Amino acid sequence: MIDVPLTCEETNMDTKNGKATDPARFESISQAEVPKGRDGKHKQIILQLLEAIEQVRDGDALKIALSELPDTKENIRSALSRATKQRNIDIATSSDDNYLYAWKNSNGNGKKG
Repeated sequence: MIDVPLTCEETNMDTKNGKATDPARFESISQAEVPKGRDGKHKQIILQLLEAIEQVRDGDALKIALSELPDTKENIRSALSRATKQRNIDIATSSDDNYLYAWKNSNGNGKKG
């Protein structure tokens, strides 16, 4: 264990005597043990959407019910955007009160609506 001294603002202070009540302790591990990659909470739905987008015909869009998403449309849209940029896939999205729409962008205009 490595003890890291923290300033008063960063510790739990005893307001009566001004002393830290519990010093912070951090464990060190080998860098080889550090998890690599990101398995975020949206991974499963994003992988499903990416697979579906790859199968959508030109001129068609996925129509994704917001009620079926595990998070808000904003968070899913952001996760989908990150994933498509990593894979160099150009998509566009739009939404209304009930659905998120996503399609492969064939004209190079990836604006979101």
